[in-house]
Amino acid sequence: MDVSTRDQWMTIAHETINAQPRVGKQLLSMLKGLSDITDGFSVDQMEHALQTATRAERDGADEEVIVASLFHDVGKLISVPNHPKIAAEILKPYVRHEVYCMVAYHQDFQGRYYYEYLGMNPNLREQHVGETWYPLAEQFADTWDQKAFDPNYQSESLEHFEPMVLRVFAQAKSL
Repeated sequence: MDVSTRDQWMTIAHETINAQPRVGKQLLSMLKGLSDITDGFSVDQMEHALQTATRAERDGADEEVIVASLFHDVGKLISVPNHPKIAAEILKPYVRHEVYCMVAYHQDFQGRYYYEYLGMNPNLREQHVGETWYPLAEQFADTWDQKAFDPNYQSESLEHFEPMVLRVFAQAKSL
């Protein structure tokens, strides 16, 4: 890299931009791996992702929120304890700040429903009161995410969400 030229970097930048559609396709493939993770829940994590995104869509959420809802737990493929931050970092260049924070801190909001059983503080969401993204994170956790473990819920298919995924991941908004 220390001997590269401007022309070489312009070529790399151009080819990287042209290859951007692969990101959405790769992430869709990655998401399918969630179907192998149940961890004691009543549905696998892929179905949970589909239910969460379906609930967001049916409530009128925008595409960034729907796609983030679909990918909010994809980090579980790598690390369950750190999954919110992993998923949020994947999404960060492609979504607005409030959507990034919705995913990055969703566990703090989810804790209300079960942290007391694990000897943890169920009120971690309170540390975020006053943040501009708080209402969105609250809606995500309370209305879509925590309810998305219903084996009888009729969620949309991954194919339904594919065009949205490809649009959201088509071009980074930031680095």
